Amino acid sequence: MRNSDDSSAGPRRRARPVRLLTAAVFALAGLIFVTSFNTSKGTNIRTDASLLKLSDLIRERSQNNAELEDSLGPVRTRVDALAERDDGSTRAEDAKLATLRKASGTEELSGRGLTVTLDDAPPNATARIPNVPEPQPNDLVIHQQDLQAVVNALWQGGAQGVQVMDQRLIATSAVRCVGNTLILQGRVYSPPYKVSAVGDPGALRKALGASPALQNYQLYVTAYGLGWKVDEHKALTLPGYSGTVDLHYAKPVEPTS
Repeated sequence: MRNSDDSSAGPRRRARPVRLLTAAVFALAGLIFVTSFNTSKGTNIRTDASLLKLSDLIRERSQNNAELEDSLGPVRTRVDALAERDDGSTRAEDAKLATLRKASGTEELSGRGLTVTLDDAPPNATARIPNVPEPQPNDLVIHQQDLQAVVNALWQGGAQGVQVMDQRLIATSAVRCVGNTLILQGRVYSPPYKVSAVGDPGALRKALGASPALQNYQLYVTAYGLGWKVDEHKALTLPGYSGTVDLHYAKPVEPTS
């Protein structure tokens, strides 16, 4: 039979682990608080203001690339001039090189041509013709395939040179869209998108009309109001491509022994 002292000692011994657990919980909470404070640096980490959005980063890099391209142009011109002066080539070789440069898109190009403008439909657009379902969000925006279809049709129509927005296309150019923005050669653009080409306007228009992808696009123009406009030019000048022409490619990793 236990006395009163033994009876009172039992509950105290069972309570000791509880106190230790409580202390551990408070210590862990304190650690989490300190970590959270160091991470947020005293700001509210649940707000977007403390985060660098991916779109902001892309636009920042795009602006940096544009500034670098602007400074690269004059330097490239000087380098080319020095190379032509000191390379010891013949006139025939120089003439051949000039022809290759013109075909490569690194030289300014002028002549007749046209400009195609594509734009998103109004955000509140509805079906404009009978028996057409109401549009989904993807039906109202310009997609990568639409821009690629325009570029491919213009080349098919005999374009001597093509420019998307303010950038001349070359053999390594890739027209890519992320969401509703165009990423071209390290720079970011938003609609409306302009694609210009130097060539016979009649042949270029015919090629645009013959493209199955653009025929499908025209259905969405009629049904939901996607933007489509073609302007002809008696005199159109495309600047030469001024970015880097170095090719970057993957290399196999040598197996380690």
